[in-house]
Amino acid sequence: MSHEIRLAFEHPQARARATAPDGPLDRISVRDHIVAVEIGAFQAERGTTQRIAFNVVVEVRPMTGALEDDVDRILSYDRVTEAIEAALAEERLNLLETLAERIAERILWEPQAVRCFVRIEKLDRGPGALGVEIVRSVDDVATRAPVAPDTAPHPHVVYLTNAAITSPNLGRWLDQLQARAEPVILCVGAPDTPAPDTGHRMTQRRVDLLALEQNAWVLAGRDDRCVVVATRTELDWAMKHDQISVWAPSKIVLDAVDGPAPSTHNPVDLAAWFAGHIEASDLLLIGATPPAACRVPVLIQDIARSGL
Repeated sequence: MSHEIRLAFEHPQARARATAPDGPLDRISVRDHIVAVEIGAFQAERGTTQRIAFNVVVEVRPMTGALEDDVDRILSYDRVTEAIEAALAEERLNLLETLAERIAERILWEPQAVRCFVRIEKLDRGPGALGVEIVRSVDDVATRAPVAPDTAPHPHVVYLTNAAITSPNLGRWLDQLQARAEPVILCVGAPDTPAPDTGHRMTQRRVDLLALEQNAWVLAGRDDRCVVVATRTELDWAMKHDQISVWAPSKIVLDAVDGPAPSTHNPVDLAAWFAGHIEASDLLLIGATPPAACRVPVLIQDIARSGL
């Protein structure tokens, strides 16, 4: 086996040594850090966990003064494992490539870090390990400043029953909602026509979520200001551009690490989970009964007397 091919399958620490830039760099490594997590783009990978192995090597600037055995002066191993945990907790991901990018970026924001090797492997998808490896340097993230946590908008989430969707007052309600300072995201329940019964919990969940999305499109057809959105990226863009969004729940629910219970038979509870998930300012229910629980304040309006 040639040197280049052999090196391609070496541990990231050997690859770091072989491709070291000019000047000596110290390295820290985390080897064979295994976590059970739900990840993957295939349907068989949803609703179940699989073992993922992480091997990470970080090249750091050499210490210029006396170390004095002070842990605060070094890049700790804990910072590496915390970057892995934070990336996994952010959302459910389909691709190892995305996960590796997020881990590398978190690590490279540490002041001592210069270059980072991240290898991630799925251990349960076949007879061998299936994975990816990336190499990123501090220059790759230098132009992407982290977003301050308090800059995210806190939208006003509104749940509409079918009676509210078909009400002649819908346009007036949307006028008043559009006049609010915070962004507006609308949630809907299922259509009046029952969804097919699959007899299987996980497939039924998908059918139920698709039924909610069908009703979202019904609402969008009632008023051109209502735009159906499915991803967090679309929601973020819509909130920044004063768009009235109608939530299509499948992707966000299925990708969420802290997702709701597999059953989606109660769309009000689902709307309450969504409001908490995106840190909404509140949840307004028009013509619906309160949810079992909600992490944000809940407001209730009767359809006949609703003035928003």
